[in-house]
Amino acid sequence: MIIVAIDEITLSKASRILESLDPKKCMVKIGSISFNSIGLEIIRHASDKGFKIFLDLKLHDIPNTVKKSISGLVALPIQMLTIHISGGVEMMKAAMEAVEGTNIKIFGVTALTSLSNDETNRIFQRNTSEQVMTMIDLAEKAGIDGVVCSPHELDFVNKKESLLSITPGIRLKHNDDDQKRVMSPKEAIDLGANYLVIGRPITASENISKSFEEIYLSIQ
Repeated sequence: MIIVAIDEITLSKASRILESLDPKKCMVKIGSISFNSIGLEIIRHASDKGFKIFLDLKLHDIPNTVKKSISGLVALPIQMLTIHISGGVEMMKAAMEAVEGTNIKIFGVTALTSLSNDETNRIFQRNTSEQVMTMIDLAEKAGIDGVVCSPHELDFVNKKESLLSITPGIRLKHNDDDQKRVMSPKEAIDLGANYLVIGRPITASENISKSFEEIYLSIQ
């Protein structure tokens, strides 16, 4: 399943992207850029058009704060929500308690795809693979629904039957942007990704519908 990232600060630009997409073929991701600017408007607008929504806020705080924050979001028409696994097992369990009785799935971020291996070593004193493996083990222990990881770490997730995967860092060819650990849509699907997050290759295109359709057909 493709999730198209909507990272706009105006409703008009976000609406233009939604008008070019088919809710039967994709979900949409609302991250902090859009949520902090046009949050409720864009969520309701996307939902009214039939889109399922992945709210990517990457919550990270003490367990009680995260639980209360999520409790304030569960009334929104969203299907998936992110937290940071590095917040710890108790925080993740608190997040799961907050969505109990709803259909919202909680996904934990392992390591940002913008981090190079050198940066991961500087921050965590271990390489990216070791850091991601640790985060995946914690996610499984906490009982959350899935993880967000780069396509290069999908093999670790596939060994955990209880976890779904959301995979950002999807690009059609080599690029010079801020994403480091990237892969093509077909490669990521072949490695077992459940959801692909794709933003700029679709939303920055002159023909959004055509670009989406080309990617969609490439993974069928």
